[in-house]
Amino acid sequence: MQTLSQLKAGELIGAKRLKLSCDLTEFPIEILILADTLEILDLTGNRLSNLPEEFAQLTNLKIAFFSENDFTEFPTVLAKCPKLEMIGFKACQIRHIAEDAIPLNTRWLILTNNQITELPTSIGKCTRMQKLMLAGNKLTQLPEEMAACQNLELLRISANEITQLPEWLFSLPRLSWLAISGNPCNQHDYQMENLEEIPWPELVLEDVLGEGASGVISRAHWQNPTAHDAPAQVAVKVFKGEVTSDGLPEDEMQACMAAGSHPNLVQVLGKIAQHPAQKQGLVLELIPAGYRNLGGSPSFASCTRDVYPEGTVFTLQDTLSIAEGIASAAAHLHARGIMHGDLYAHNTLVDGSGHALFGDFGAATLYDKSDAQKATALEKIEVRAFGCLLEDLLDHLAPEDANQNVVAELLQLKQTCMHLSPTHRPYFAAVVEQLEKLR
Repeated sequence: MQTLSQLKAGELIGAKRLKLSCDLTEFPIEILILADTLEILDLTGNRLSNLPEEFAQLTNLKIAFFSENDFTEFPTVLAKCPKLEMIGFKACQIRHIAEDAIPLNTRWLILTNNQITELPTSIGKCTRMQKLMLAGNKLTQLPEEMAACQNLELLRISANEITQLPEWLFSLPRLSWLAISGNPCNQHDYQMENLEEIPWPELVLEDVLGEGASGVISRAHWQNPTAHDAPAQVAVKVFKGEVTSDGLPEDEMQACMAAGSHPNLVQVLGKIAQHPAQKQGLVLELIPAGYRNLGGSPSFASCTRDVYPEGTVFTLQDTLSIAEGIASAAAHLHARGIMHGDLYAHNTLVDGSGHALFGDFGAATLYDKSDAQKATALEKIEVRAFGCLLEDLLDHLAPEDANQNVVAELLQLKQTCMHLSPTHRPYFAAVVEQLEKLR
């Protein structure tokens, strides 16, 4: 992170990136000195409430983050930045977005955890939009004009007040990752697994294994597992209780509990009881050593698609094993009325034998299976996400396997899963059946 004194002293001339977090209440006009070169501006964690008209001089700016500031209105001056395509206003206090305030070139817009009651109809002009994060607002509907956002691939509208999902949403040709939990339109009675309650005093936390937006996962020793026919070494996830970019932690927890057992899902052993801070949490099986992330989260450049280290190669055998495992897990979830919402390589762990474990239910939605039309639409959206994963695997296929006959069939399956007309995509059960035959 740079400092305001460095900026004012002219020490940052020529910089492409600038990050300032120093309790700013006004936009530092000295930033305009960098107009010829500045591409990424991060002013997260200040106390800004507006931007000056001079901001439009930042004609080379591509990415701008203003999260955790005091904005109540989306700054209209941003629309005058011709190259701006990624914008973040997470956890501000935005209530209103004026017509034509969103830059037309926007590909990735983050408005999570604000107080927005409606979107401008002009958002339909943002036809390059691929990723739209709106969880934790006060939206009651989506404007019909959004149907023109034909490149939209990831949409987060969890934890809003949406009463009805529009029909056009289910016909968007590229929509693959959708989160809709925590809205009136998705409330229904569903059967939950009767998970055992595990008293917090029985768990001895050890090292932290990972931390995400929704909670912290730690290795733990379960002191009384013998009575439960469970392992002594487990993983414990304690939820933070705050709205995330995907939705509400309680919705994630319910989806985890509803998922049940499957060889390609991380097993939930129980839910935490008697936590001293009254926090919710789950006890999960500890993933064995040797598993690694299949891919990395999307970058600024890739936007919606996972990234892979240079030199990544998958054998045909591993490709088939991973694809079948994830498709089987997804089929299992949809049979239970669960849309994962984040079917990605970065949420998949794989071992040396090609066995895949699918996790992270932060964007999951429990839906009503009795509404057959809606259930089909949601599953067909997620099938495209699987098609993207299969495409990634095939793009990194070992050269010596590229000419195998089965590869042509896998490519055809990928194309069918990514068909621009969602109704032409197969169900997961059919995908699993085809992959079993190919294996």
